[in-house]
Amino acid sequence: LNILGLYKVVADKTPYVSIEEITRKVSIGPTRFGHPCFYSPEDIKLANITIKHGEHITFNSVEEVNGTMTVNCGVVRNNQSHSFTLPFSQEGKFYECEDDQIYTLKEIAEWKIPKCRNRIVKLSNTLHMWDSSNPLPENFDGCLILTPVYEVQAVMKFRKDIVHILSDLDVEVKDITDCYDISSFLQPLSLEDVFERTSKEFPMIAEIMEGPSGSQKPYNLLYTGKEIIIYKKYQATRVLASEIRSDSPKRHFLIPMSYKGKFKRRPREFPTAYDLEIARSEKEQLHVVATKAFDSPHKELFSVSVGDQFLVQQCQTSEVLYEGRKKLIDVLACEQILSDTYKKVLLPMYMEGGFVEVIHDKKQYQLSEICKEFRLPFNVKVSVRDLSIEEDVLAAVPGLQFEEEITDSYLLISSASSPMESWEIPVYRLNMSVHLLSKDGQTVVPPVTKTTVEEISEEQYYMVRRYENQTLHPPPRPPKKPTLAPKPVFAVPKQDVSDVLQAPKVSYHTLSLSLLQS
Repeated sequence: LNILGLYKVVADKTPYVSIEEITRKVSIGPTRFGHPCFYSPEDIKLANITIKHGEHITFNSVEEVNGTMTVNCGVVRNNQSHSFTLPFSQEGKFYECEDDQIYTLKEIAEWKIPKCRNRIVKLSNTLHMWDSSNPLPENFDGCLILTPVYEVQAVMKFRKDIVHILSDLDVEVKDITDCYDISSFLQPLSLEDVFERTSKEFPMIAEIMEGPSGSQKPYNLLYTGKEIIIYKKYQATRVLASEIRSDSPKRHFLIPMSYKGKFKRRPREFPTAYDLEIARSEKEQLHVVATKAFDSPHKELFSVSVGDQFLVQQCQTSEVLYEGRKKLIDVLACEQILSDTYKKVLLPMYMEGGFVEVIHDKKQYQLSEICKEFRLPFNVKVSVRDLSIEEDVLAAVPGLQFEEEITDSYLLISSASSPMESWEIPVYRLNMSVHLLSKDGQTVVPPVTKTTVEEISEEQYYMVRRYENQTLHPPPRPPKKPTLAPKPVFAVPKQDVSDVLQAPKVSYHTLSLSLLQS
């Protein structure tokens, strides 16, 4: 289930015949994975609301009301959510809605495969990171049928490792629970399980039962059998950064706010005038150079040549003549920089051109200063490395783009044998299990926390962005381009650009794949 790849779920075409059947076969739970959506081809009339045919019904939770089992549901109308309940006895045809989210195989196995049914998925185009173990044919672009294969994870008395038992093992099992003290068995806990403990239970001492893989500190110190002190749990802010390079693959990093290095600004690139408006700030005037030509279809608006320089001012509306009629459109007011003067010009917001930022600021910034003073995404280069890190991986990167701030869950740990320094470890990106020891943690105040810049995989990068984007409101879309198309846009040669710049207990073990050729 840890194989690389993100997948889109194909909606099941077979309907469910009642609400009770949905609750028996589909996972409904407190997380966002446990909120499936269905629609009915017929109207559903309830006491306080009528659900129209085709409306997306979100199933949020199951509960008993006055002795009747019901599902708490919701529909969204005109950006407003309306809640209601559906009894298990409600019959009809209920079809699964299309799902535009992307998931890992583990998430699909745990939440998105109904009981007694298979699941068809399609590999998302956002990720093409396969190694030599790729099970799919080359350039495969069809669908996959996923069939779960189960295993039981168990612990044995007097053994500290986790035993994996395949579900098709031909043995007889006898329940002897009443004859044994369950507390005498080790209880493996995932990092998620530890994080769910109450804050007053920390600090705690634990022994690692299954350690993570990785050569980077502290992961290379977290081996099986090692005792660690877990001081506390908390939410921490990270800056998601990607390497600036034209080819792939790019490296991705999560940088803690405690990073002590310094950064210098690097020029940003903007594909449209709309992007210039998003990047505009009150702190300083945005100075850009055009790298593509643009011939305006309206005489009231400016036609751009390669090398034109502009100071971006503000967004406004302007009246243009369009098919013999006057029409108001959104434009970006700029000052064109001429040899000895400035000229006010208007650029259409939909303009598909190309601009590169001109940097006048030579200051060196701390990470927290950049996040406070500038709007992300933001381009930088490490000018002074973090001397508290043995090997600062960011210092060797020619350029970084800070993409967004994210908030994630962490545990603060140190080695129990030599608690001289502590590290933050991510709860949801580290596959590690521990068992708690009987003794209490004695060191209440953790030692100095070492800064850890976490390099994440391509898959983890898309996962982090996907989780974060659930809580962010997308920016407004730029106005649509008028049907009167401009003349072709010509790209500036590379040398011209450079010249300008120099200016769980039972779990899924694996999934069986069947290929559906499209």
